[in-house]
Amino acid sequence: MSEKTIENYGKSFLVLILPISFAIVFLVNTWKFLAILLLLLMVFNLWQQYRWEKWCNQVNPLFYELIGENQGKITPMDLAIKGNFSGQVAKRYLDGKAKEFGASVLDSENGDQSYYFINASILGDILDSSELVEKLPAQPVTKIARSFLAPPPPIPQKEEVQPESKLEPESEPVPTHEEVRKPLEEQLVFGSLIQSELAKRLNVYSSTVYKRRNDPDFAEWCRSRDPDGIAWSYSRKSKEFFPVEE
Repeated sequence: MSEKTIENYGKSFLVLILPISFAIVFLVNTWKFLAILLLLLMVFNLWQQYRWEKWCNQVNPLFYELIGENQGKITPMDLAIKGNFSGQVAKRYLDGKAKEFGASVLDSENGDQSYYFINASILGDILDSSELVEKLPAQPVTKIARSFLAPPPPIPQKEEVQPESKLEPESEPVPTHEEVRKPLEEQLVFGSLIQSELAKRLNVYSSTVYKRRNDPDFAEWCRSRDPDGIAWSYSRKSKEFFPVEE
């Protein structure tokens, strides 16, 4: 190895050793100040966490009240309006509650988020609506709705004179044009569907209908999935789904 090569290695080593030496000297002289600064940061974080937990305890009653009123659905705007604080704080609070209770978070088309919390009463309603399928008779909603959307043409009938002994019982009268124009609720046998029946009709899970039933675009969402293009609306009073009259 030549002298020039050794000299180049020595210069490279000096370039590395000098910054390391300065760093060691700086830490030796200022470690007390750095330790105090680190301690202050830890105390500040603990104090911020304590304030946040104390604030959350004050907001919890409002949160549980909204959950009961909206049947498990809540948005940051709902909580912000109810508690009179900013939307960012409300979203941070709901994110923590969603992780704590395992809630579902759905994004809407306009960028807002909806949080769904399921408690014992809401879960009982879902199970009850599913059990009613076996108890209720079949409801010919599809045929009736189809006749409402597209009335069939009148069927021509021929008058035939038959002997009295060969007369057959009269068939049911064909609905007139005025009867077809009646509201859809009057033509339906039961007038509505429960959650599990609508889910089968739309070919989705019952929980999906439950999460979307209070959305503003629920009717259009149902129309896009309904085999006959029918829009459906949800009634909180009867907890049933009704077809939207065009």
